[in-house]
Amino acid sequence: MSKLRTYWDEVMVELRKATWPWDPKERGVKKYKEIIDSTTVVVVAMLLLGGYVALWDLVLNSLMGLLTR
Repeated sequence: MSKLRTYWDEVMVELRKATWPWDPKERGVKKYKEIIDSTTVVVVAMLLLGGYVALWDLVLNSLMGLLTR
């Protein structure tokens, strides 16, 4: 049981050192602006990369279809 308590104490010490991605002074949705902005960037990047890969897949698939006829 003492090892568990030591582990928990060490976890709490490390969590106090962490910086959190929100401003504790803000209220509501403004508090999570950094998280929302970061998530938006990731989603847009995924959509762009997915579109790029899908386009090249379509082009190369059509090219291979023409070459193998």
